[in-house]
Amino acid sequence: MSSHIRRAGWVTALALPCLLLAVQSAHAGLGGAPMTPPGDASVSSRTMQPASSAAAAAQSVMHSASSAASSTTASASYTVRETTLGSGTVVREYLAADGTVFGLAWRGPQMPDLSDLLGSYFPQYVAGLKAVRAARGGRGPVAVEQSSLVVHSGGHMGAFNGQAWLPQALPSGVSGSDIQ
Repeated sequence: MSSHIRRAGWVTALALPCLLLAVQSAHAGLGGAPMTPPGDASVSSRTMQPASSAAAAAQSVMHSASSAASSTTASASYTVRETTLGSGTVVREYLAADGTVFGLAWRGPQMPDLSDLLGSYFPQYVAGLKAVRAARGGRGPVAVEQSSLVVHSGGHMGAFNGQAWLPQALPSGVSGSDIQ
């Protein structure tokens, strides 16, 4: 009986580092909070104005110096948070004013874990992927385009890229082509 307990102790001791590595992986959830970057990642952020909102705001300011125009523009801004993973893969998260992730983009030598990036939308992506593969067959770039989820993914060994976004969550003035 004691050998079973010792064996269980060894298994636990060996499994714990693996579990900790899994916890440190990059977790972002499309439609949720931004990822908690792993320890070997670098992160930068910048605030963006949608092009059409910025142009509309500039015209509004020229025609009238109303504070309502500037407050509307501020609420339309969003944040792009760029995380460079230890592998060299860059993940960009597009955050709405309330901090939720409405879009993601990635590029780099390794494909990121899409189940982490897409979060609760991953099963919907897998179903869409199966439908695309059944209709078209083979491998290659993938475009899953649904009313509630869009994912484009492609590349080859050493150079992967893709984008994902929630069409219904895009801020005013932002389109899917802005997710890069």
